[in-house]
Amino acid sequence: MNNHQDKKNIMIIDDTPANLKLLQEMLQGRGYRVMAFPQGEMALKAAARKPPDLILLDIRMPGLDGFQVCTRFKEQEGLKDIPVIFISALNDPSDKVQAFAAGGVDYVTKPFHPEEVHARVATHIRLRGLQKQVEDYNLHLEKQVEEKVREISESQLATIHAMSELVELRDVETGGHIARTSNLCKALAHQVSRESACASQVNSDFIDNISRAAPLHDIGKFGIPDSILLKPDKLTKEEFENMKSHCEIGGRTLQKALERYPKNTFLSMGVDIAWYHHEKWDGSGYPLGLSGESIPLSARIMALADVYDALRSSRPYKKAFSHQESLRIIQEGSGTHFDPELVQAFTAIEDRICSILTQES
Repeated sequence: MNNHQDKKNIMIIDDTPANLKLLQEMLQGRGYRVMAFPQGEMALKAAARKPPDLILLDIRMPGLDGFQVCTRFKEQEGLKDIPVIFISALNDPSDKVQAFAAGGVDYVTKPFHPEEVHARVATHIRLRGLQKQVEDYNLHLEKQVEEKVREISESQLATIHAMSELVELRDVETGGHIARTSNLCKALAHQVSRESACASQVNSDFIDNISRAAPLHDIGKFGIPDSILLKPDKLTKEEFENMKSHCEIGGRTLQKALERYPKNTFLSMGVDIAWYHHEKWDGSGYPLGLSGESIPLSARIMALADVYDALRSSRPYKKAFSHQESLRIIQEGSGTHFDPELVQAFTAIEDRICSILTQES
């Protein structure tokens, strides 16, 4: 925090002058900028002019108490996301429950230990910073998608496809993945329309849409930091949780575009594919743990195509599997990872599937 521009602003609200002084000196000693107020109304007005990065808030105060002050912060658009740590002599569990219900993120009991306060402040400052990063990624992604789909038409589908390929360009190891999975989805959907219990759901429009929407399946990876997306080694548990968020990022972003064009079937399928292509037939997938036919058919098809292409591709941590090895793994996943009907359709056209990988690689 030596860089003047990196200093975080912390607001302290406490009606006891001694507490204000002690906390102010503690936090300034750690390089924070501190704004101290003896009551909530003054703090709310000051925050409206210059929102802090974090708030330390007492509960028992004249006028508005801490619960009311926190509620007021959470009601204002520009202030609602500021983390609030309650600091109070009250140690009753019901007070803590009320504090969290009002929107607090943490609770420190007086008399407090300086190191505990420092640790909690640092933790929530860091978490808020990470949250802002994600929000910035999402805003950037949302603007990009909106820009590309504002006047969507046949002539603009190539632009949508190119935008999807930007994800691929960030990860040089997945070269050709978009084109291959698009063709795999189209071939599999065509087979489903001929011989499957799901045939009634698949017509020519469905086949066209899944071919064109498949490239959007990983669009949410725009919101994943390069340090994770491009990591050559196995991801840590925390990194993998971050990577998994690309489903929700992509799904939510496309959903906002769909709200502007609610009759656009291409976008509607893109939402389903982006959001649910990592769900599994037995409910063990993510992000929502959907199972069976509650997973949209387009996403079930995408899941199978995505895994098959990944199996056939080499990575620093794995060799490329042969078609027969990949087919065996797909078949072993029937009824657990994959829709059994789709595995049957996949197996019926395995020669066509294999040729798509050969032609597009």
